[in-house]
Parts: sequence; C-alpha cells; structure tokens
Amino acid sequence: MSDRIEDAFRADAGRILGAVAAYTGDLQLAEDAVQDAFLRAIAQERAGVVLANPSAWITTAARRAAVDTIRRQRTAAKALPVLAADTATVTADAADFAFTGDERLELILTVCHPELAEETRLALALRFACGIATHDVAAMLLVSEPTMAARLTRAKKRLRDSSIRFAMSDAAQAHARLPDALSVISLLYTTGYAAPTTGDGRRLCADAVELARDARRIAGDDSEANGLLALLLLTEARHPSRVDPAGELVALAEADRRLWDRALIAEGEALATVALNGGTGRFALQAGISGLHAIAPDWDATDWPAIARLYDGLVAQWPSPSARLARIVARGYADGIGAAGARLELDADEQLFQGSLAAQAFAVRAELGLRSGDTDGAARDFRQAIALTSDPAVRRHLHRRLSEREG
Repeated sequence: MSDRIEDAFRADAGRILGAVAAYTGDLQLAEDAVQDAFLRAIAQERAGVVLANPSAWITTAARRAAVDTIRRQRTAAKALPVLAADTATVTADAADFAFTGDERLELILTVCHPELAEETRLALALRFACGIATHDVAAMLLVSEPTMAARLTRAKKRLRDSSIRFAMSDAAQAHARLPDALSVISLLYTTGYAAPTTGDGRRLCADAVELARDARRIAGDDSEANGLLALLLLTEARHPSRVDPAGELVALAEADRRLWDRALIAEGEALATVALNGGTGRFALQAGISGLHAIAPDWDATDWPAIARLYDGLVAQWPSPSARLARIVARGYADGIGAAGARLELDADEQLFQGSLAAQAFAVRAELGLRSGDTDGAARDFRQAIALTSDPAVRRHLHRRLSEREG
C-alpha cells in the first residue's frame, strides 16, 4: 500500500465508510464496497495512476461498487429507491466529491439503533467509525475474537433487516438518538483513555473529541452535548502529565500541573459552565467534576466536598460502576467518613469487584488501606489488582506502588 493510500485509510476510513453507509443504508454492503475501492486504489497507483484526492476517489469508487452490487442483485428499486433516482450522482467524477464533515457522526448515529445493546453499539463504532481491528475491539471489550466477529456480523444483519432507517436529514430522529450517540462517544474516549501509552489509545481519544465537537455542532444548545465536549477537553488537558518521559503512568496527585493545556482547560471550563447552567445531566455533572480538578492549583487544594456532592448527584441518576467507584474515592478525601469509611462503603459494593472495573476497585481499596493504616491488606489488594490488569503501563504503576509499600 502506498503512503498516500495508507494515509487516506488512517485519516478517512471512518468518513468514507460513513458516507457510503449513509448512501446505501446497508453497513455490510458499504463495508464490502469500501474494501473493494481501497484495493482498486492500490491497483491504480501500482499502474502509475496518480490519484489527486485518494479519499474522494475511494469514496466515489465505493459508491459505484455498491450500486453495481445492488444492480446485480436486482434489488435497487425495491430495497433502496433513493439509489434508483440518484444513479447519475454516483457516476460523477471524484473531483466533485467532498466530505460534509458529519460522516463519522452519522455512522455513530446509525449504529445507535434502538434494537441494539449498548455494548454492540460501542463495538460497531470502534470497528467501523474508528477503524479498530476486530481482534483489538474484542480485546478492549474482553471477549474472544470469534465471539466479537460473530457479534458484529449479527449486528450488521440486524441493521440491514430492520424497518427503522436513520437519515441525518431527519432532525427529530437525530435528536432522539443523540443521547445514545453521546454515550458511545464517551465510551470511545474511555476506551482510549484506558490505554494512554498506546497509539490506538491516543487516536481513540482524538477521534472521540472530534466526534464530540461534531455532536455539539448539530445539537445546538443541548446541555449534555456541551457537557460531554467539556468533559473530554478538560480530561485531554491533563494528558501531558499522565505519562512521564520514560513512558510510566503518573498519578493525578503527583501530576506536574504546569504541563496541563491551559487553552483546553479554558474552553472546557466555559462549556462546563454552559452545560451546568442548562441542566444537571450526566455529562454536565461529570464536566463540573473535571472542571474542579482542573482549576485546583495542586492536589491538596482540590475541593473534594464539592466534587463529592456532584458525584452524589451523578450516582443518583447514573449509578454506573465507574461513577460509584469514583464517588467512593471522592468521599474518602472529603470531610466526613475518611479513608476507613470509604473503604467500608467500597467493601459493601461487591459488584465493583466482579465486573470490568475489578482491577480498579482493588487498586482503590489498596490506596484506602494505606491511608487507613492497613498496609498488609493494601499489599494484598495491590497484588490482586496487578493480577487483573493487562495494560503493561498500569501493571508497572501498581508494582511501583506495591514496592513503595513494601520498601
């Protein structure tokens, strides 16, 4: 694959697939057509043909391939009447094609189908909107590759067979799917954030921020769209201090706040204020929490009581494992129950030690144990967290914390 075709794949594969899927209404057909178009583009360049705009050429070729497939199956008029009326557009020169800027967001909204489970929506978004390979998606979602491949195939078939079709031009439909789309974008960012030292992790974070900007643009003054973008920007602002020059994780308490991106913080703070003035939804509250961390000059100056109150509101409406665990951490630093009381609350929430956050739960309990004087219990919890953690950088961080306790 030439550098220009590879660059088009890395930068625009999601947009290309989104454009073709929106045109055909069939994700599986679009995927096959885009793969075929990339192969044709490679063949063209090997033959000495210079493609002025590889992404536009591939998109146009994929749309043509999709129409050819439909024609061969003799189902165009029945299944996709819009194509029958719009065939002339497909034959237009690639130079006339331009992305609208909404292709990937439209693909996210398409996979946020009411008949699909949240994890399936996330898997489809990771695979097709962000271009993550199936085996990596499987690893991120803690299932085997064959299981994930089968799940994706079933989901694409369900989208194709459903009588519910999504169109970006349908404002009511787009608005109805927006909350689910915001959740998927948040999950994309969380997935990338969990792997801060990998290229895929950083790319997912960048993709999520871009998608959050797109969502806010089409959502107007929606408080949750403002809140999500604020949350991601405020979190991104802290990234320069998350990993040291040696590639090791740095805890927030030890972060060099001079490295934080002040421009992102200012933008995020402004958006968080707008979001909280417009409502107290899940993302508005999370943005407020992240904003309080961002404005604290150091760890000791963090307004933990205010953060704990915001977490109380968040858990009341969105009692997810991650929100419950973070609330316990905040309450452990706020005035009142202290580390020992927070540890008791954590022990009472047994579900946190059984799901995908089990490693984090044991790590939190280890830190609470250290702060409450139970060093032996903390060591056991650190070892359990290490055993449940696959990310090398996180494992090394936990090993360092365990060594500090034992040293």
